Amino acid sequence: MEKVENVARLIESLQEDDEHVRVQVIELLGEIGEPAVDPLIDALDNPDKHIRMGSAKALGEIGEPRAIEPLIETLKDDNKWVRRDASGALAHMGKPAVEPLIKILSDDDWKVRGAATWALGNIKDDRAIDPLISVLNDESGFVRGGATWALGNIGGKKAESALKEVAKGDGSYTKKVASNYLNKDEK
Repeated sequence: MEKVENVARLIESLQEDDEHVRVQVIELLGEIGEPAVDPLIDALDNPDKHIRMGSAKALGEIGEPRAIEPLIETLKDDNKWVRRDASGALAHMGKPAVEPLIKILSDDDWKVRGAATWALGNIKDDRAIDPLISVLNDESGFVRGGATWALGNIGGKKAESALKEVAKGDGSYTKKVASNYLNKDEK
């Protein structure tokens, strides 16, 4: 019981104004590990954005796969910094997060699709190449940019072929990202 109370107190400390305190609390929660997972998952719904952000980061540090679905849901958060930290946590989870992230590439919300592209690019799993190629024509520039960057980060012949097509296009950011990847050996 005492450990649960300590975890709850640490989670509440994530709302401190001092960023150094929040970073230390996240590290402590990460060290506690599995016993902190359920309270951290619950804290993803806290009204305070700092608690949601810190909880996502700590869950990423712990790496418990049962946190993947709640973190996926957190990609729908109204706050962009919370979404960013949830995306980072999912990327930190690695391969177990790939299939759930691929699944949400078809979400109705462009912010969710975009966050998924960036997380997949950080994981660098070949299973994401075809799904990322499929969103290169997304209506959202954020999603297209994320997919372009992710394909460059994952690499490989199939990704390179897709990036060559993007580099021919007229989208300024995606074209630049694709061109930078394709020309990286010349620098």
